[in-house]
Amino acid sequence: MKKGHILGLGIIAIAIVIIVSMLGDASTYESFATAKEMKIKGEEKAIHVVGQLKKSEMGEVEGIEVNENKTSFYFMMVDNDGTEQRVFYNEPIPADFHRSEQVVVIGAYKSDEIFLADKILMKCPSKYQETEVSTAGM
Repeated sequence: MKKGHILGLGIIAIAIVIIVSMLGDASTYESFATAKEMKIKGEEKAIHVVGQLKKSEMGEVEGIEVNENKTSFYFMMVDNDGTEQRVFYNEPIPADFHRSEQVVVIGAYKSDEIFLADKILMKCPSKYQETEVSTAGM
C-alpha cells in the first residue's frame, strides 16, 4: 500500500472513533421519574427534561420564587408525563421566561425534592404565527 492510502485510512479510523464517542454523549428528552431513578442509582449525569411551566386555570404561570438577590430562582414545571417538580436555577430569570410555551431543563437531582437545572432552553411563542388578516372592503 502507498503511504497516502495508509494515512487516509488512519484519518477515517480516527473520524469514526470521534463520531462514536460523541454519540454516547447525545441526550434524549426524559421525564422527572427517569431523572429520579438515575439519582437513586448514583448516576450524576445531566439529563434533559422537557415540559411546561405550571399554570393556573387562568393561564398564568405560578410557582416562581425569585431569591432576594435576583441571581437565582425556583419554579414549578410539569413534564410530558404530567409530573410536577420544583426546579432550582442558579442564574437570573431568562427574558420572556413567563411566556415560554415549552421548557427544557438540563440538570439532575441533587436532593430528593429539587431538580437542579444547569441550563434552561425555552420555546417562546412565535411572532410569525399565522393570523387572519382582514382587508378593508371585504
